[in-house]
Amino acid sequence: MNKPNRVADSFRLPELTYRVWKVWLRDWGVFMKTWKVNFFPPLLEPIFYLVALGYGLGTFVPTIQGLSYIQFIAPALVSISIMNSAFFECTYGSFVRMYYQKTFDGIIATPISIEEVIAGELLWGATRSLISATIVLAVVAAFGLISSPLSLLIVLIAFAGGLMFSALGMCFTSLAPNIDFFNYPAFLFITPMFLLSGTFFPLTNLPAFMQILAKAILPLTHVVSLTRGLILGNLESSLLISLVWIAVVTPIFFILSIHLMKRRLIK
Repeated sequence: MNKPNRVADSFRLPELTYRVWKVWLRDWGVFMKTWKVNFFPPLLEPIFYLVALGYGLGTFVPTIQGLSYIQFIAPALVSISIMNSAFFECTYGSFVRMYYQKTFDGIIATPISIEEVIAGELLWGATRSLISATIVLAVVAAFGLISSPLSLLIVLIAFAGGLMFSALGMCFTSLAPNIDFFNYPAFLFITPMFLLSGTFFPLTNLPAFMQILAKAILPLTHVVSLTRGLILGNLESSLLISLVWIAVVTPIFFILSIHLMKRRLIK
């Protein structure tokens, strides 16, 4: 296959059937067997952040855009849970299932195709984001930091954002020669987003060119904007840009990640 055809093939629509659901059910079943281990980290982590940063550091921080510091960071914690759950599920988690446990090989031995296995993994990553975001949202609500019933719509943002981060993570998995490789995207991709996406301080505090870069290439920026807008009930026109950005980027990387993983597994 020549190079132009190889590039075009990377964006061909994958052939998916109802069997994708079977892969999702398999991951769900494993998750439910260890649900206690999976439940407590997303429950306790936002509590630590809210107490340490919101009530601790927040006493030294003046109001931000008319909000107390704890009100400002609360939506960001929901967004961070969306990113982390999906990305690490489809990097470390998928790599372990693919390389160490040979789960992918076992599933592909059935009528389920490689494309359907990866699509099921991506949907499961999005589901993990939905679960984690729901738990963190409940914590935020318990702290009395939700100002609008529109926050219920965050479950939709969690799944859509989770699918986006799952696809991005799976692209890295397709390139990983070993599990230590994920240190690179974790520190060079996830950490900058964690710090520079309007999470712990407004983007307007950054130089103009960094604001443009954050909005252009850091997916978490748009998830934070949407989550903060829904929790606070501030539906600004800029949120539409974030919705469109996610709607455009997600299917591109969804399709690309499936073909990159297929290419790797067939070798």
